[in-house]
Amino acid sequence: MIEVVLAVAVAAVLLLAWLAWRVAGLERRLDELSSGLGQAMEDKHRLMLTDLHQGLSQQGDRVGSHLAESGERLRTVVADELRQTRDTLHALRLSLAQDLGQSREAMAQKLAETTQALTAKVEERLEQISGKVSERLDEGFKKTNETFVSVMQRLATIDEAQKKIESLTGSVVSLQELLGDKRSRGAFGEVQLEALVRNVLPTSAFEMQYTLSNGSRADCVLRLPDPTGLVAVDSKFPLENYHRMFDPEANEADRSLAQKAFKQDVRRHVDAIAGKYIIANETSDGAVMFVPAEAVFAEIHAYHADVVDYAMGKRVWIVSPTTLMAVLNTARAVLKDVETRKQVHVIKEALGRLGMDFRRFDERMKKLADHIRLAHQDAEDVQTSSRKISQQFARIEAAEIETVDIEKLPGIEESPGIEEKPG
Repeated sequence: MIEVVLAVAVAAVLLLAWLAWRVAGLERRLDELSSGLGQAMEDKHRLMLTDLHQGLSQQGDRVGSHLAESGERLRTVVADELRQTRDTLHALRLSLAQDLGQSREAMAQKLAETTQALTAKVEERLEQISGKVSERLDEGFKKTNETFVSVMQRLATIDEAQKKIESLTGSVVSLQELLGDKRSRGAFGEVQLEALVRNVLPTSAFEMQYTLSNGSRADCVLRLPDPTGLVAVDSKFPLENYHRMFDPEANEADRSLAQKAFKQDVRRHVDAIAGKYIIANETSDGAVMFVPAEAVFAEIHAYHADVVDYAMGKRVWIVSPTTLMAVLNTARAVLKDVETRKQVHVIKEALGRLGMDFRRFDERMKKLADHIRLAHQDAEDVQTSSRKISQQFARIEAAEIETVDIEKLPGIEESPGIEEKPG
């Protein structure tokens, strides 16, 4: 609008310049024609100048009035547009603030619900895993405790049996008269053998009076894990010649003969055991000869090493009640080791399954971490957008807005041009 006013002013100046030029021309013409026209033309010229001055004055008044009206109208339109713009910006700010608040509340609620659901799910899964681990550990501890109690009971039983065996060993000499009969000695050895075996080994690890495929019946067989297999144990009690060896009334010749007969008895027992109770592909490659008397066993090992070597060559091991206890304890340790290995296999399988559960748990925890990281990233993006909108509001409040093109505002019309008054 200012450019229009300036254009009108320039047009007015140019019109005045043109009029002045015309006046100058007319004056020259008047000077030229002054000689011919006279006083009449001078009066007419003056009259024309007066009219021209009046027309120019009226045209200047109209231009000034039009410029004042245009300026006032321009100020009114600009003020209205600025007020509408402020109202629109204020309404937009309120709407954006309300939408942003709702978005923040919805996002916060959604994040809270997601976090709560994920936390509940993780806690539930951890409780399940913890329950399973606790249950399996409780089962393992229970089995271990039961095994320990059983071992303590067996040790107590072994101690009692050992005491009984020592008592029986001390009473061997006093039982010589009772053991004079071979059948009585055989029954005594079998009873003592059975008592020792039952006190040390479980019932599934041995069998009394076991008949082999060749028809021979062993006093006892031990069922040991492969490759040992069945081990036959037979009770032998060479007592007659042993007594003659220590008869105080016998001379040296009789004692020497008794000693040779004692060796022959032991060899004969070794041959019988090796021939009856060692069977290929059925029993172990060795057998056990049980001597119920510690004194007889000590005599054999202390003074008859050749007999012991002979028995070893026949794969027959001579044992006493004390050494049989060591053999049975070794057999029990072997059986326990086998059972332990079986339990270790079960534990390994359980640990393998538990490891798979933990691997699945780790994968799910990684997925959960990814979801949480994405949610955190989305929250940061929302916060960035909120910060930008807040900065935009701050610029709007500081009146940092783009300049409004006044010419494009509605309600402002172009001022009409000044018509040239005919001369």
